[in-house]
Amino acid sequence: MTSATLRVLACSALLLPTAAVRAEAQRAPGRPGILNELNGAISQLANRVSPAVVQILVSGYGAVSSQEDRAALVARQHAIGSGVIVDPAGYILTNAHVVQGADRIVVVPPISRSGWPKDEKASAKPTYRARLLGIHPETDLAVLKIDAQGLPALPLRTSGVKQGELVFAVGAPQGLASTITMGVVGSASRQIDLDSPFLFIQTDAPINPGNSGGPLVNADGEVVGINTFILSGSGGSEGLGFAIPAQLAQFVYDSLRKRGYVQRVELGLGAQGITPELSVALGLPRETGVIVSDVEPGSPADKAGVRIGDVLESVDGRRIDILPDLMTLLYRESGAPLQLSVLRDGSAVKLAVQPTQNDRSLQAMADRANPETHLVRRLGIIGLDIDEFVEQRLQLREGSGVVVLARVLEGSGATSALQPGDAIHAVNRTRIFSVDQLRRAVKERGRSEPLVLQIERNGHFRYVTFDLE
Repeated sequence: MTSATLRVLACSALLLPTAAVRAEAQRAPGRPGILNELNGAISQLANRVSPAVVQILVSGYGAVSSQEDRAALVARQHAIGSGVIVDPAGYILTNAHVVQGADRIVVVPPISRSGWPKDEKASAKPTYRARLLGIHPETDLAVLKIDAQGLPALPLRTSGVKQGELVFAVGAPQGLASTITMGVVGSASRQIDLDSPFLFIQTDAPINPGNSGGPLVNADGEVVGINTFILSGSGGSEGLGFAIPAQLAQFVYDSLRKRGYVQRVELGLGAQGITPELSVALGLPRETGVIVSDVEPGSPADKAGVRIGDVLESVDGRRIDILPDLMTLLYRESGAPLQLSVLRDGSAVKLAVQPTQNDRSLQAMADRANPETHLVRRLGIIGLDIDEFVEQRLQLREGSGVVVLARVLEGSGATSALQPGDAIHAVNRTRIFSVDQLRRAVKERGRSEPLVLQIERNGHFRYVTFDLE
């Protein structure tokens, strides 16, 4: 049955229930009716997509609050999310917020293991330890890898969805694995607020906690979005679910799988959506659009002559109406100059901005590391001593320690908490200055002793606690 037939059947059943029931009653015995055809089509779809949707069990340390003294406490926490297999070789897309800060990630296959490799030695409920290949908090996406081959996978749709299109959310709401719910696309490109940098697919398909990271699929079984959050006053589904569009997910997935990070260019300017209040108070020529709210001193935008208060008209000939229009143009590999057209004091001004690459690539450092001598086996990483070259390349706040170049298949599950580009500055309270010192410091800790690394990631310091058992 085609997707078009499925949509027609669904709309007929939803919009004309009385007529459908009357037709069923009059239909000759043994002849399948419209409701039976709809039922069969949805069942077939569920059987096709469910084997590629997994549960993700995460454990790690996070902040909790004490109601007694309102002190900030840290405790071991557990969370459940969902993920979708997008490559038969064991590559999984999920939400960044599901796995961020985790020191252990476990993937649980779906209830229906149709298409999964059969293992006679496997337990009744096999699980897979997962490695975090990359995470991109800006888009709330992450890529995991499990050691399995020939898995059922779902394709990411390359074209957008349409308002009113029939969609299905698949995942593990409240931990209930392999759950599928149905709805329609309420909006194909919803901006949550004026300062939101990305657009989302809005759907009324019921989405609840635990669905995060699972796919939103169309009637053809294609992934049109990755479910990410809901708007709810009660904590449950109220028909306002949001998914990251598949086109954006594909770009981020390709980048994280290839590099471990997502490349974009930097202009050194801040921008926000124009409100009627801003327009009146600042005497702007329009009530909508995007205004430059900040220009960093010495940045590409500053050097090009961009000023606070400029209204962005276009970038490289593409009109800028909302903030996502600008953000989309920054995710590029080319460092070619960008042609900006802005409105300033009622006049159009043309500017050429030479962006800088937000390039945290480790390729230039890879040749300096020997996998044999730079391997920290218990952490499952290949590291490199931080020197002046590394410090400047990664723009680190602290110029000593060990930078994570790559993760390896060896080592404990603690590897999921480290990412390429992380700078390790201390083990517990001991400062680290070399790979050899890091290896010794980790080895000296018994398996029952706590192990905490102080790392620097994206310009911020944080503590990461490991369970090496």
